[in-house]
Amino acid sequence: MRILVAGATGAVGSRLVPRLVAAGHAVTGLTRSPAKVEGLRWAGAAATVVDALDFAAVRAALLDARPEVVIHEMTAISNASDLAHFDRAFAATNRLRTDGVDYLLAAARECGARRFIAQSFCGWPFSRMGGPIKTEEDALDPAPPREFRNSLAAIQHLEGAVAGSTALEGVVLRYGAFYGPGTGLLDGAVVDQLRRRRIPLIGDGGGWWSFLHVDDAADATALAVERGVQGVYNVVDDEPAPVREWLPELARMLGAKPPFKIPRWLGWIAAREHLVVMMTESRAGSNCKARNGLGWEPAHPSWRQGFAEVLDTAFG
Repeated sequence: MRILVAGATGAVGSRLVPRLVAAGHAVTGLTRSPAKVEGLRWAGAAATVVDALDFAAVRAALLDARPEVVIHEMTAISNASDLAHFDRAFAATNRLRTDGVDYLLAAARECGARRFIAQSFCGWPFSRMGGPIKTEEDALDPAPPREFRNSLAAIQHLEGAVAGSTALEGVVLRYGAFYGPGTGLLDGAVVDQLRRRRIPLIGDGGGWWSFLHVDDAADATALAVERGVQGVYNVVDDEPAPVREWLPELARMLGAKPPFKIPRWLGWIAAREHLVVMMTESRAGSNCKARNGLGWEPAHPSWRQGFAEVLDTAFG
């Protein structure tokens, strides 16, 4: 099968391309970096350098490759650890979720692709009403904190455009919070902050998170090429957890002292509204639909196992 991966050299794309090649697919990878072309070719894919926000260039690339399946894995996060300025950090990625996905969809329709797969996010976008674990049928947040508004609007645009497409089979994969090589969550900067106790536990730490090893994301995406019906899938591990559980456990794994605890009201002053919400009100996701519909099973079913594995590899 002919498959085009946009964002082929990113955290997920770089792991997805070899899986698709190994499965016998003819893969074309789009990248914005000429320096990464050789890596794609070494992995067995054709490579094209494209600015994803240049519609003429995107259209030409897809018409040349004639893919049957198009996969959107494009991100451009300027500083993943800068959660204080969330929408600013995700501004370029949000353009890829709006203009970028629109350009890819238009070109995919024109070149005759039958399926379009795009990444989204499972976690803070959910409504903060009701239970802590959400399914794909649950609503997204109708009144997000100000610092989330642009990012949530971009996510809603992407999900509506892809899952609501009538011209091709649109599949949205809502990945959990990434960890693993190239993702940032357990990189040196975050680890240093935890060791210095600069990431406090705000309020009751009752916000729930879903995590996902980047290799499990690539596995689920490879399966979605040929499995699953049109719609949205939460792609997360089996053990959603509240912040009050996973944050102290991560500190313990690092040999650090437990995070300082600060009351919610102080969090509003010392941090920002959206950070307090992430710590105290966010919701996690259920992976039942992805397990049943895609036949996917995470190799890292729990963040406990996954975090320990990554930290052991990175820091010995």
